[in-house]
Amino acid sequence: MQWKLKLTVLAGVTVAAGAVCAQEQLVRIGHAAPLSGPQAHYGRDNENGARMAIEELNAQGITIGGKKIRFELQAEDDAADPKQGAAVAQKLCDSKVAGVVGHLNSGTTIPASKIYHDCAIPMVTGSATNPNLTNPNLTKPGYKTTFRIIASDSALGAGLAVYAADTLRLRTVAVIDDRTAYGQGVADVFKKTAIAKGIKVVDEQFTTDKATDFMAILTAVKAKNPDAVFYGGMDPQGGPMLRQMEQLGMGHMTFLGGDGICTSEIVKLSGGAKTLNNVVCAEGAAPLAKMPGGTGWKTRFDAKYPGLYQIYAPYTYDATQLLVDAMKRADSVDPKVYLNELAKSHFQGVTATIAFEANGEMKNPPFTLYHFKDGKKTPM
Repeated sequence: MQWKLKLTVLAGVTVAAGAVCAQEQLVRIGHAAPLSGPQAHYGRDNENGARMAIEELNAQGITIGGKKIRFELQAEDDAADPKQGAAVAQKLCDSKVAGVVGHLNSGTTIPASKIYHDCAIPMVTGSATNPNLTNPNLTKPGYKTTFRIIASDSALGAGLAVYAADTLRLRTVAVIDDRTAYGQGVADVFKKTAIAKGIKVVDEQFTTDKATDFMAILTAVKAKNPDAVFYGGMDPQGGPMLRQMEQLGMGHMTFLGGDGICTSEIVKLSGGAKTLNNVVCAEGAAPLAKMPGGTGWKTRFDAKYPGLYQIYAPYTYDATQLLVDAMKRADSVDPKVYLNELAKSHFQGVTATIAFEANGEMKNPPFTLYHFKDGKKTPM
């Protein structure tokens, strides 16, 4: 009789535990970035930021809608390719993720934004900077599900041009871009503002985001002898370009660019070229040390991912936290329900206090100019 009583009690405990477990709800948050190819170091950095946020959120034991929530990151590789980016976006929609952090590149984010809009899933990017992403006057972007928590190229390209004219007193510049949505976008803004500031654009050249040999276009640029070269693109091309500029005797020229070249990785990719000392680049936020939670966040990040920090991880961390904050305020993980709360966000993140304009752009986004001092990225 005694063993039957014990068995009954044990069974009751098991059923009770099962009931508790049944109350836990799995919520997937998607992440999309290049995890393969020459831009994989950016993508892993972004993924690490989002994954760190997920782990910290799960440690809090968050309850939404009366259920304990366990978050899971569904990370997908878009290879920095617009077609693969669209396929990844559809996969995340089909997986019924509750929200998306990404994409890294403007060229993947813009076409993906329509897919997320069509399946009513909010997406927050902390790195895609092309202004057209949130432009409601164009046929593709400008969706209510699209949010950006970093300064756009309108700020970065214009800021670099103003600095070049007013501080560096440059008179001539050559402009090179990689023909991607990001590279061409930031170059166009820079060129337009530079001309308005009285700088003469003496040459324009184009490359691709897969190229490694720039000798022909740099030789053409050298013949025009500009004071500076502006490059719209990413560091896998920016680094080799700096090496080849040194080889061609272009070491006296300033090298300007947006956040795509404003990374610690470009130090390695430039292979010790002295032209690294000529770089002036812009990043769409305050320096880590001046971010509201930057120093503490960086300590935690380095402990978890030593030596892997690049540039955008704090933004993808904030983007993930931001999505969950909106879910908590709406008391729902349903994207259709919490979307309105996301738009009304006033969230104190690691990078800044995040609030949005009606088009999904961040209100008053900061940006910072950097150079490389003794091989280290240093705010100016």
